[in-house]
Amino acid sequence: MRFANKIALVTGASTGIGLATAQQLIKEGAKVYITGRTRKTLDEAAALLGPKAVPLLSDVSKLADIEALRDTLTKAGDTLDHLVANAGIAEYNALGATSEAEYLKTFDINVKGVFFTVQTLLPVIRDGGSIVLTASIVASKGMANLSLYSASKAAVRSFARSFSSDLKARGIRVNAVSPGATRTPIMENGLKMGEADIQGFKDHLAAMAPIGRMAAPEEMAPAILFLLSPEASYITASDLLVDGGFTQV
Repeated sequence: MRFANKIALVTGASTGIGLATAQQLIKEGAKVYITGRTRKTLDEAAALLGPKAVPLLSDVSKLADIEALRDTLTKAGDTLDHLVANAGIAEYNALGATSEAEYLKTFDINVKGVFFTVQTLLPVIRDGGSIVLTASIVASKGMANLSLYSASKAAVRSFARSFSSDLKARGIRVNAVSPGATRTPIMENGLKMGEADIQGFKDHLAAMAPIGRMAAPEEMAPAILFLLSPEASYITASDLLVDGGFTQV
């Protein structure tokens, strides 16, 4: 019960890593505000998580939505102990055929969304709190047809460094977690992968990654909770790779 009587907010918590993180935080005692862009999946997540989850419909690419999150917390009299800026998308883009709309969509959600989530919620984060940003191993890779996604996650990694310096006086720790290949709905919804594509990726990981398989979202949550927790009290500005060794060999 490391998070008993604590209050957290997890963006992009309707599915995948965000949902698994919210579930584990609640299991360990926290009250958790969860956000998502789609009412149906957000309500389904809230039903799964139970009464300690507070669902808030919110799109991190829209500053007015993020400001509404802050106002909701203020009206409730709640101060955040922990923030997980997790909301993001992954979509392929072809260099030479990428539109401005594709560029803006990725950077509005993955970069602007993270920056303004942290900045806007700062007044309702307590001094001595902790923040985790969800980056990705692609920030340090050069995969074909993923230049926008990779650059956006490199920016998130950079934010963890800069924010930790910006928030030093308030004692707020900021870290990034970089998941490796994780089986979430983003594969179908964002990357438009079919079952054959996903199986091919699994086969590739079996051959290339030391751990030999794809991760489940539930395997990312403990890393995020560790960085949020007092156990990581001397860790800030760091990037924790949770990738089965894929980027190391």
